[in-house]
Amino acid sequence: MKKSCIKASIIVLITVFISLSVMPISVFAEESDTSEALSEVQTNSEGNERYYLGETIKAGDDDGYDKDKTIKKKDPHYGWTLGDFYITGFSRVIAEDEETPVFLKNVGDTPTLYFKLNQDIDELDGDDDNVIYDDPNGYDKYFGTDKTDFGKGALIIRHTDYQNHVGDPVIYTDYLSGVEEGADTKVELLEEGDYEASLDYTVRHFYWRPFDAKWISNDNDYKIFFKFSVRNGNCMVFPFDTETKAELTNTSITPNGFYLDLAKSKYLDITIKREILAEGAEGLTEDVRFNRPAKDGDKYTEEGIYTIKVHNRYTDEDTTKKIYVGNDDILKAYMTSGLSIQEIKNQVANGAKVSADGMLISQIETISDTKTNEKLSETETTSAYTSDENSDNSSDKSATVLIVIIVISTLVVGCVIIILVKSKSKRNDVADKKGGDKV
Repeated sequence: MKKSCIKASIIVLITVFISLSVMPISVFAEESDTSEALSEVQTNSEGNERYYLGETIKAGDDDGYDKDKTIKKKDPHYGWTLGDFYITGFSRVIAEDEETPVFLKNVGDTPTLYFKLNQDIDELDGDDDNVIYDDPNGYDKYFGTDKTDFGKGALIIRHTDYQNHVGDPVIYTDYLSGVEEGADTKVELLEEGDYEASLDYTVRHFYWRPFDAKWISNDNDYKIFFKFSVRNGNCMVFPFDTETKAELTNTSITPNGFYLDLAKSKYLDITIKREILAEGAEGLTEDVRFNRPAKDGDKYTEEGIYTIKVHNRYTDEDTTKKIYVGNDDILKAYMTSGLSIQEIKNQVANGAKVSADGMLISQIETISDTKTNEKLSETETTSAYTSDENSDNSSDKSATVLIVIIVISTLVVGCVIIILVKSKSKRNDVADKKGGDKV
């Protein structure tokens, strides 16, 4: 019994001291924000929008695919199509001119031409009497190609660039032999420019002629022809500092000059205007020195305010940027403030200053800013003092609570010890009495 009481006392003491060592951490530790910000899930999908191009034309018979005939009901090609050309990877299509749609692309877009073969070339429209046949002496009058072995179909593509330079036609001979039926076959990645394309092929039709009691065949030439254009959809020009090569944003100021970068957008209409300060009847006034078209790579280093205007004729969007080249304070302020030359001169005469970035700073604003800074400094000092004071108060409160906990725990332990001691004394007295009675 004695041993069990002693053990209980020891367990109580150990429990109390463990509680005291852990409690300050759990009670006074600051709560941390463990919530994680949910990231916005954005789907960067290329999109599946397609724009189909071309129509099938009966193009004659071994005469350069230059005919443009309607396919009639008795024609072996009537009622079915060989395949479909289409373009994906664009942002918008302008199809006001149905014969030559314009595909607009933005950053990240990759316009791509595809072809999907819808037929078995050895059994067209499910009829083995109609097949794609070789054209060993094929040529195309429209593209001006020489006679060559077209094989089973020839795909011809010609590109014209922004300088109106017409490139040589690119010919993919025996094209249909290498295309899988039902598959979307990538033809070409497309950059800015104008395109003309034609798939030239020959269909051989077999039929039984009873009078001769034999199979007869005849050949007909067909083509799927189309035109289209690709343009950048943006309306941006990027001025760069001639010395630092840093990009200059709207209302930038540079003493060095700048050059223009169209970022491969070759079909934008750009004009640039240069203004300087000139002495007039009423003092210094802005004077236009030139207002003319600009092009990619043009450089401007003479002092003045340059206004760059960009127009995209396909989207009808406009962008305007202003750049100042030089170190004149009046022109710097004119660039950024929106005030007239005379208004700026008046403010400067009344004591206003022009900062390096062209901002007008009046004397009143300077004084006000100084006072504001002083108030901010005082506020920061007061805030720091208050923060330290609050921190001290918090520490004092924490210490007080800890002391109270220790005192209470000590009293509890003392009471337990006293109770155990008294209980032990009573048992000893009872034992002594029993011993006396036995004697």
